[in-house]
Amino acid sequence: MGNRYLPLPNQKNYEYGHELAYQLACEKLTKISDIEQQCHKSGAQYQVIDSQKVILIKYLTQSYRITLPNVEISLMDSEEKVPLRDKILILHYLTSAKGTPATNKLITYNELPEGIIYFPTFFKRTIESLLAHFGNEPHLLVDIAQKLGGHKVEYGDSAVTINAFSRVPITIILWRGDSEFAPRGSVVFDSTISDYLSTEDITVLCEIITWRLINCLRKS
Repeated sequence: MGNRYLPLPNQKNYEYGHELAYQLACEKLTKISDIEQQCHKSGAQYQVIDSQKVILIKYLTQSYRITLPNVEISLMDSEEKVPLRDKILILHYLTSAKGTPATNKLITYNELPEGIIYFPTFFKRTIESLLAHFGNEPHLLVDIAQKLGGHKVEYGDSAVTINAFSRVPITIILWRGDSEFAPRGSVVFDSTISDYLSTEDITVLCEIITWRLINCLRKS
């Protein structure tokens, strides 16, 4: 996840890899000379409270606080621990944001840099799981997505857009199956998404969204 150039001693040791990725992301943030300008590019808020630098950022409807210079990430309204993968995504988004305005032109995963190479993994982690839980009843997606701040859009038989970050809308589209065709699905993005996240990070983000939707469905 943004760390594929790191020499990992064991490729199966994901926890170790995530720790390294997090450390590098923290270092990258602390090296940014104009934090306030970078926050503006990402849509985050920068504040100085009692001489302490604080960044406020939204991620999947929840508000997070990043304190500097130690780079501590916490939820604003909860004592719940922030998962490491979420911390890495937040930092990658914050430090990579170019501030590019949305084009409202949608692109597929295959159109992302190296998207064709990563697509089999992306399909298995996201689309396949979405179809397994929503494929036969795609209308359920609209109500469930509202729990993640999603809203209905007019594509396929059922579609929603979820703003993972303020500059990163994710659109999920489902087509209902019938006697001849199995259910189909797609995830599309604004053409500017690579100015905010790497393709690998996009894969992880979509997987996180997928399983949050599935968990919300199971609880409903």
